[in-house]
Amino acid sequence: MTNESVAPVKASDVMVRALENEGVERIFGIPGEENLDFLDSLRRSSIELVITRHEQAAAFMAATYGRLTGRPGVCLTTLGPGALNLATGAAYAQLGGMPMVMITGQKGILSAEQARFQIVNTVAAMGPLTKSTHQIMSPRMIPTMVREAFRVAVDERPGPVHLELPEDVAGSLVAHYDLIPPHPIQRPTPSNDALIAAAEVIRNAKRPLLVLGADASRADCSWPLAEFVPRVGIPYVTTQMGKGTVSGSTGLYMGTAALTERDYVHDAIEQADVIVTIGHDTTEKPPFTMSEHGPTVVHLGFRPAVVEQVYFPQYEAVGDLGPTLMRLGDMLEWQVPNAGALLPMREEILEKIEEGSLEERFTPQRIVHEVRRVMPVDGILALDNGMYKIWFARNYRTTRANTVLLDNALATMGAGLPSAIGAKLTHPECRVMAICGDGGFMMNSQEMETAVRLGLDLVVLILEDNAYGMIRWKQAVDGLPDYGMTFGNPDFVAYAESYGAKGRRVEDIDDLHDAFEDAFTEGGVQVIVSPIDYTENVRVLIEELRDR
Repeated sequence: MTNESVAPVKASDVMVRALENEGVERIFGIPGEENLDFLDSLRRSSIELVITRHEQAAAFMAATYGRLTGRPGVCLTTLGPGALNLATGAAYAQLGGMPMVMITGQKGILSAEQARFQIVNTVAAMGPLTKSTHQIMSPRMIPTMVREAFRVAVDERPGPVHLELPEDVAGSLVAHYDLIPPHPIQRPTPSNDALIAAAEVIRNAKRPLLVLGADASRADCSWPLAEFVPRVGIPYVTTQMGKGTVSGSTGLYMGTAALTERDYVHDAIEQADVIVTIGHDTTEKPPFTMSEHGPTVVHLGFRPAVVEQVYFPQYEAVGDLGPTLMRLGDMLEWQVPNAGALLPMREEILEKIEEGSLEERFTPQRIVHEVRRVMPVDGILALDNGMYKIWFARNYRTTRANTVLLDNALATMGAGLPSAIGAKLTHPECRVMAICGDGGFMMNSQEMETAVRLGLDLVVLILEDNAYGMIRWKQAVDGLPDYGMTFGNPDFVAYAESYGAKGRRVEDIDDLHDAFEDAFTEGGVQVIVSPIDYTENVRVLIEELRDR
C-alpha cells in the first residue's frame, strides 16, 4: 500500500488519486450538482475530463477505450436521469466484453434535505447490466473499492463496473488513507489433459476449420494467434467481432460469417468435420448453428463455453488464450495432415462475396471497396448498427485486430460516432472513420460538437436511405409488407456545418474515393453523405442465398 498521511483532504480527492493510481488518463461524461466536489478534485489532477453531450455517448467512448486498450475506460454522470442514461452503454460493454468503470453521483446519504427529489436506486438498476455495482458509504473505503472495481472490470469476462459516490461522502474530510498498487492478473491456463484431447481431435480431422471470435481480438492474444494459424495451416473464418484477429490477406482466410447460415462462407463451415472456435462467445450472434449430426467442435477460450441450443462444444481447453495457442501450436505444428482440405473452396467463396464491388452505382459492395482503398492497415472503422454492418462484415478485409469496431453483441444503434471519437482519442495517429446509417447517426449526432470541440481529425460517412434499413430487410425476409420504416432527414451537409464541421454530399460513385481522400487530407471533422442502393439486400441476401 501507498501510505498517504497528510493534512485532511476531501474524499473526492482520494477518489481522484485512486483513479490516477489506476493509470486513468481521461474520463468521459457529464457532471451534475452531486459531482461538484469530485469535479473540483478532477480539475487539480492529471486526468483529462472529456465533456460529452449525452451520457450514453460517454459510456460508448469509455467502452471503446476499454476495448482497444484492455484497460477500463471511465465515464462520469450525475444521479437519476444522468445515471440511467448509462444503461445502454453498460449493456454494450457487458455483452461486448469491454472493461469500463462508471462513476455516478447521488444525493447525500447521511441526511435527506431534498427528500426523494431525483433519487432512484441506481445501484439496483445497474445490477443486471454490470459485473459489480456498489455505493461508496465511507471515505476510508474508497481506495479498496476503486482497486476492486478496476480488478473486476478486467477479470474474465471483462465488462462494466459501477460505483456510486454520494455528494456528502465526496465532500467529507479524510486525514489518512492508503492507495493500493495495481497488480497484474494472472489468468489460468488449460490442463495438459485438455490440450492433449483437443490436439488429438484436431490432428485426426479430415476437414478442419478455425472460427475466430470476438475474444480472440484482444491485444494480448493477437500475436500468439497470428503465430498459431500458419503453424497449424488450418484455414479460418471469423465472426463479425472477430474480424482482423488474423489478417484477411493471408492464403488461409476463408471469409467472415456475417450471417448465421446460407452465405457462401457457410459452404466451408458445413463441409468441416472439426471446427475449432477460438475466443467465441455466445453473446455474439451465432456464426453457425450446431446440430446433433454436425461437426465436432473444440472450444478454446478464456472462459468455459456457455452451452446453448446452437452451441454445445464436445471439447474445451479453457484459460489464457495466448499461452493456450502457443502450447497447442507446439503440439500440432506440421502434424495436421488434412489441415488444408477445405482450401480448394476458398477462391470461389471469396469471388462470390466480392461480386458487385466494382459496379457503377452505390451498392454496399462498392462502398465497402472504396472505404478499403482509402484506409491504411492501421486505419480504424467504427460502425454503427444497420444493414451496412452486414456488408462491411462480409466484404471488408482487415489486416489488424480491432481495426473494425462493430457491435454484434448488443447491436445497438447510436454507438458509431461516439465509438469513433473514443478510438481517435485512444489512437490519434490512426485514420478513423465512423460509418453510420442515417437512422443511427441521428441517435447521437449531438456528439459532432464534442468531436469539433476536441479538434479531432475524423471522417464520418453517413449512408442515407431515409429508412431503418436493416429492419426493412428483415420485413422483406419474412414476406411482410413494407410498413413503418421510413423517415425524413435534415440536410446533413448544412447540419455538419452548423457544428463547425465540413460537410459534402457525393452524387456520383466515382467521386467517393476522392471525397474520402480529400476529407482525410484536409483534417478536422468531415461529414460525407452518400446514398446507398439497398436493392442488393433483396437480390443477394434474400433471393441469391435462398436459391442456393
